Amino acid sequence: MIDVRAHLARKPLLFDGGMGTYYKAKPGTECEQGNLLDPAGVRKVHREYLAAGAEAIKTNTFGLPRMAAARQPDWQALARAGWKLAAEAAVETGAAVFADLGPAPDTEAAPAGSIYTAVARCFVEQGAKNFLFETLSSDAGVLEAVQAVKAQVPDAFVLVSFAVLPDGYTREGMYSKDLVRRMTESGIVDAVGFNCVSAPGAMRTLVQQLGSTALPLSVMPNAGYPVVTRTQVKYQGKPEYFAKELARIAAEGVRILGGCCGTTPAHIAALRATLDSLPAVEKAAPAVQVSTPGAPTVEKDDAFLRKLNAGKKVIAIELDSPKDADLTNYLAGAKRLQAAGADLLTIADCPIARARMDSSLVACRVHRELGLCTLPHMTCRDRNLNATKALLLGLYAEGVREVLAITGDPIPTAERDEVKNVYQFNSRKLAQYIVSLAGEGREMPSPMTVFGALNLNARNFEVELRRAGEKLENGMSGFLTQPVLSEQAVENLRRTRETLGERAKILAGIMPVVSQRNAIFMENEVNGIHVAEEIMEAFAGLDREQGEALGLEISLKMAREALPYADGFYLMTPFNRVALMERLIARLKTELLQEQ
Repeated sequence: MIDVRAHLARKPLLFDGGMGTYYKAKPGTECEQGNLLDPAGVRKVHREYLAAGAEAIKTNTFGLPRMAAARQPDWQALARAGWKLAAEAAVETGAAVFADLGPAPDTEAAPAGSIYTAVARCFVEQGAKNFLFETLSSDAGVLEAVQAVKAQVPDAFVLVSFAVLPDGYTREGMYSKDLVRRMTESGIVDAVGFNCVSAPGAMRTLVQQLGSTALPLSVMPNAGYPVVTRTQVKYQGKPEYFAKELARIAAEGVRILGGCCGTTPAHIAALRATLDSLPAVEKAAPAVQVSTPGAPTVEKDDAFLRKLNAGKKVIAIELDSPKDADLTNYLAGAKRLQAAGADLLTIADCPIARARMDSSLVACRVHRELGLCTLPHMTCRDRNLNATKALLLGLYAEGVREVLAITGDPIPTAERDEVKNVYQFNSRKLAQYIVSLAGEGREMPSPMTVFGALNLNARNFEVELRRAGEKLENGMSGFLTQPVLSEQAVENLRRTRETLGERAKILAGIMPVVSQRNAIFMENEVNGIHVAEEIMEAFAGLDREQGEALGLEISLKMAREALPYADGFYLMTPFNRVALMERLIARLKTELLQEQ
């Protein structure tokens, strides 16, 4: 079997192509199951790629991490059979065999690291010395598994390959340069690269933008972009074009080449012939370490951020956007709240999964017409990565510099057949993506500030607090909390400040209760809100005026108790009652914030 390190010191290493798309085009079973049900067919595909000139082949086990996570009973048998078939085929040419691991789901119950480690150890037991973690959108758990492999097989060769879109980001919003840098700095990964998603030309651009790396770089693009027919997904990229583009990449210093979706033995044969015609290179070009990007600087022209970062207590106020297409009354209300002393206007993104005017468009209009700082909420429910990025770029161009990243309420069950959730990522991954857009050579010259939600009323607040720490690690700067309407919420706020310290800016949620019906509704039907029993009872029999007066007093009491642990207040306007919020802001300023 080829010694991969020795081979790379002399010349590029050529992998096979897309086993999954090629094998599935033949009669038989689905890909990985073929290891047990159609071993002759799988072995035949391996031999076709080897005959085409491949010097390394992947085991037919791409889906095993997913199967292991789902506790599919035969995944270990599939791994053993997949390794055996590839090893038998490779004996004839001495090609290297790589244990192939596709992406693993990452959940609290089954972290990706534990899944990768279990699958990799299964291959170690079969004698594997080469490992490929491929088509990854995230590096979650990968280094943990690589560490486990190296502990058992110190001379193992590990290649980690990410699926990167043409704009340089994965579908989970991670920036390619950051991923490559982390693999390089780990000291335990032997090669890094890109595969899938992009066609050859787009992948060459990604490589050029990446620059030189300290590790050997791998490139395995798709044959082209997919064409969807009634029954199949086809890749129409020609072998000659594929070979020509990858030969250019090889000439620029890439040491590991191959194919992903749609690449057949004909593509690999064409690439083999083209590589063989290139001038011999005794040594690879000297590697240059991928530099660690410096921390981006925050713009200083945002009045809200200036005040917050100066240690002064701020007032943010939420005003739900209209349910129709008329902004007249909304802008008038926003102007009144601005005059009352609000530092920031926050706009929810279709709360409770009910459509309203788009929060980002409203934020841009308010900022443009009133000059008021705005914080649009952005959920993960309704947009994929492309739509999210497009919206963020538009917000930045309009001068909006803050955003609240939240996972978002799911669509009510009865509507899911027609109205689909997206949920391509959660709020932590969304925050990481947003901050990654800023920096040298990236889309934004300076970063947006990302806030998150903190539920002080969570039943298991330990979990909520731990997630808050994870949100900070992923780029969030602070939190807007759910309404403080109980002593327990105040205590949880104190614990948050004690645990997170000053690295998190915290705006304590204050929402006036205006009636007993309102209190009961929030307690029973609004996720994340808890109204103390004594508060609900206090509103019994009150009319509107009396209810608002009591709600105002309770809000001031909660604000007073929350103030020592908060950097300001996040006020929520009930039923668009702007006049009530004007009164609340006035009293907050005169009774609690007068020293500012």
